Amino acid sequence: MGRLPQIRTVVARAGLPTPNPSLPGRGAVAAAFALALAACTTAGPKYALPESAVVNRPSAQGTFDSGHEKAFANAPLPDHWWQLYGDARLDSFVTEALAANTDLRAADANLRRADAVVAEIAAGRTLSTVLGGGTSLDRPYTTGGSLPGTLDYNLGITLAYPLDLSGRIRRAIEAAQGDAEAVAAARDNVRVTVAAETARSYATACTANMVLAANNRILALQRQTLNVTQRLQRGGRGTAFDVTRARTAVDQSEALIPSQVATRTAALYRLATLMGRAPADYPRDVETCAKPPALDRPLPIGDGSALIQRRPDIRQAERSLAAATARIGVATANLYPQVSLGGSAGFTGPVSSLGSTNAFHLGLGPLISWSFPNRPVIRAQIAQAGASADQALAQFDSTTLEALRQTETALSAYAREGDRNASLRRAQASAARAADQAGTLYRFGRTDFLSLLTAQAALTTAQANLAASDALLVDRQVDVFKALGGGWQA
Repeated sequence: MGRLPQIRTVVARAGLPTPNPSLPGRGAVAAAFALALAACTTAGPKYALPESAVVNRPSAQGTFDSGHEKAFANAPLPDHWWQLYGDARLDSFVTEALAANTDLRAADANLRRADAVVAEIAAGRTLSTVLGGGTSLDRPYTTGGSLPGTLDYNLGITLAYPLDLSGRIRRAIEAAQGDAEAVAAARDNVRVTVAAETARSYATACTANMVLAANNRILALQRQTLNVTQRLQRGGRGTAFDVTRARTAVDQSEALIPSQVATRTAALYRLATLMGRAPADYPRDVETCAKPPALDRPLPIGDGSALIQRRPDIRQAERSLAAATARIGVATANLYPQVSLGGSAGFTGPVSSLGSTNAFHLGLGPLISWSFPNRPVIRAQIAQAGASADQALAQFDSTTLEALRQTETALSAYAREGDRNASLRRAQASAARAADQAGTLYRFGRTDFLSLLTAQAALTTAQANLAASDALLVDRQVDVFKALGGGWQA
């Protein structure tokens, strides 16, 4: 009910008189013509982005809260952000995915359907024609005789052109165009997701190989330790307990390999599916990818204003708001007569006089459609349209806030993972030195086997943590680019 007074105000400001359904006879017809002429301004509120919308707040348009981190640059995000990695394989994969992805094909079909709906509604303001004809047999029965009767015919054409004085068709076209533009934005959002997930799948496959290589290096070191321990046992300087502990470490590292291979395989299957291929038809060269794509510069992120203009989901919500506002005008226009210029021509009469000029008839005049008793229903429909517009505005604000939240969260997570990665890299270097020192001391009998195992276990943990962080860092980068909404541009 909140918008109904606003709509009445718009109607009053336009000088539109309120129809009176109690007017009888000629008074009702006169009122109909008066209302038709008065409604020449398009009914309903004219759409404009509300001043109160979240997108207009300075806090939404300014720099990001996490944008000051050294990992980021306040520079515009390139349309095709994956090209920042300088990886030709990644470029080709994303290009193929954007051309063949099945979700994108469905989104394209939805857009074509929405465009067809606009064309259908726009056709409502063009000239319409109806051709008709028929015959009838009249048998007089009052005489009591069995007469053959008269065979009559009727041939004619009716033309009608809607004047759309109230703007009902114009507002309907605006609503359909808003819906079509929202569908286009939804399609663009699918493109954002496909580009990001293609890059993520490729990076995941490469990082799985990198983690697998790190695990194999650890495994080689542990096997070397096991061999040394077995030789020492045979020489009387070691125990069976030492050998068992060394073998346990080897077995634990070997147990990690199947899950790492499974992670790589799943990423390859997902990459193939995103590219519109069967899972088994994944790019074979990615199986041997040694490391994920890496950036050699801070991530360009722009600011909130650029994000709002770029995110397709924000554009989709705004276009849905415009369509909902236009539907208020569609409902309001139903308060006024629907006027069309019409005419008809044809021949009517007995078949015996077919083609005679006396059988020709011609009619011209406006055709008015107005249902007086339905005004309470129309008022309710206006209120419904106003409530739908209020809901669309709330959804628009919610989408904007969620986009900002996603971006800030992604930026913060990437920056913190970068700090963690730097610490893990230092820890791995220290653990490697400690393991080398412990190995040397153990071989010369300067320390016990438990100290060696402890140092190697620390190195194993440090290398595994660093490899996992390297993988997560690339994943966080993709999260940032996806949150920024790039990649939908053709």
